[in-house]
Amino acid sequence: MKKIINRPEDYTDDMLRGIYEANKGKVKYVNDDLRCYCTARKKEGKVAIITGGGTGHLPLFLGYVGENMLDGCGVGSVFQSPSAEEIYNISKEVESGAGILYLYGNYTGDIMNFDMASELCQMEGIETRSIVGADDVNSNKDESKRRGVAGIFFMFKAAGAAASSMKSLDEVLASAERAKRNTRTVGFALTPCVIPEVGHPNFTLKDDEMAMGMGIHGEPGIWNGKLKTADEIASESLDTILSDMPVEKGEEVALLINGLGATSVEELYILAGSVFKILDGKGIKVYRTFVGEYATSMEMAGASISIMKIESKEMKSELDMPVSTPFYTQV
Repeated sequence: MKKIINRPEDYTDDMLRGIYEANKGKVKYVNDDLRCYCTARKKEGKVAIITGGGTGHLPLFLGYVGENMLDGCGVGSVFQSPSAEEIYNISKEVESGAGILYLYGNYTGDIMNFDMASELCQMEGIETRSIVGADDVNSNKDESKRRGVAGIFFMFKAAGAAASSMKSLDEVLASAERAKRNTRTVGFALTPCVIPEVGHPNFTLKDDEMAMGMGIHGEPGIWNGKLKTADEIASESLDTILSDMPVEKGEEVALLINGLGATSVEELYILAGSVFKILDGKGIKVYRTFVGEYATSMEMAGASISIMKIESKEMKSELDMPVSTPFYTQV
């Protein structure tokens, strides 16, 4: 294992110390707990949005805390859930009178701890709502059991824009639900990654192999086999997405091409070109495109393709809302 670290067990906290020092005045932590990551620019009267998840996916999850997006993030160790106490303490810090939306990935530990934090908030009269991202088509035929992966970015954008427009808690939830309903993702891995506290790869692939449907924690995909071309990967991925969520000729979508941590930007744009070619051939219009690292898996090589079907002008305005966080800026 070759990583720029001190002790493996300090990986997450050392990372957080660096982030706080580099972004003073933008983000902070509360109750002397580095894992309670919050915006330093609280806006009174606005619905607060809190996410959370394990380290190893930057900029997901904490990277989206900032102007016109999220207000707080519970930070777990690598690929582990944040605690209910941390989520609760963040909630008390960022809540500003309009309630809280918990928006996070569809993972058992996260669900349990966010539910516990919600119960604690309710005891103090703080109103909460919850929604989980579940966009990974290949992870389960049952939509309610799918993993939340890169497509949660569209939910962050929608909910963050609605909250920044000073909409009510139920309206912010509705925006997140609409983005969720219209988003699907397919991902694939080319190499494994190494969790610092484990010290060895979390799965194996031969040099000429890829894993279609691999999860961002190394969860098994739907097949391992010979590496395919960008055109072939795009074709299979879009077939899967559009079979699950049909998009008609003339309809518009938002497109997210996401790198998993060790994939060059050049390769992501090659993949994007393949996707554009297919969508254009189907008469599907791309309203807005996002290419880069939005939800990684340590140093895993690979990528994911997310499609959000646009069904209203409001969805476009939410996509277009300017954003400023220490990790992500959109003008």
